Amino acid sequence: MIFKERFANKVMVVTGAAQGIGAGVASRGAAEGARVLLVDRADFVTEVEEGIIAAGGKAASVQCDLETYEGAAEAMAAAIAAFGRIDILVNNVGGAIRMRPYAAFEPPQIDAEIRRSLMPTLYCCHAALPAMLEQGAGTIVNVSSNATRGIRRAPYAAAKGGINGLTQALAMEYAEAGIRVVATAPGGTNAPPRRVARNPQGDDVQEQAWMAEAIAQVTSSTFMKRYGTLEEQIAPILFLASDEASYITGSVLPVAGGDIG
Repeated sequence: MIFKERFANKVMVVTGAAQGIGAGVASRGAAEGARVLLVDRADFVTEVEEGIIAAGGKAASVQCDLETYEGAAEAMAAAIAAFGRIDILVNNVGGAIRMRPYAAFEPPQIDAEIRRSLMPTLYCCHAALPAMLEQGAGTIVNVSSNATRGIRRAPYAAAKGGINGLTQALAMEYAEAGIRVVATAPGGTNAPPRRVARNPQGDDVQEQAWMAEAIAQVTSSTFMKRYGTLEEQIAPILFLASDEASYITGSVLPVAGGDIG
């Protein structure tokens, strides 16, 4: 369901916008009136931008590596250059690279998981805050995960737990400045095949077995015994980003069929 003009006169920055949840949030946000800056390190983010423009929306895109602070700063500067302000930031970058028992993770692999699933959100919040403070208003929606309780992905769980803590701390710190900070915690979600591999090195037979165990746990833990759809993840993110949620801050909303993580 599209709510026309819900984001009229709003500038929305969406990270991880080339595919999946991020592409859906950006496309629907634009359809609801937002001017959208799409951020991703994949070059095909321009395809989502072109689709938005072809549908009559307003969008620009920038390729940045948000695992670096320089990339986050570049993204926020691009939003200011394109649209003059940042009203909404949706932090959507992340995803487990490997699924294996924690004892089987090598130290560099632990670092990589934290860098992938925590640092882009930390960096982008920091880079966006000056513009929001100058405006005296803004909303940050962080995409966390219910995998803070789950098997075979402890470093990813720690990263998403960090996002939950960041959400609550920033909400308390910046409420008086007119800035809301909220999060969703998606559960397992059906999505089209990734165009960029989750684990570029590939999964061997053992890792495929560990992944199957994790998938089975995700499905069994949810009351509904199924994965969610992309739309079931996109809609809560946009609700929290909207003025309809103006009295909600510091909250992490589970979107996982009853599994609160």
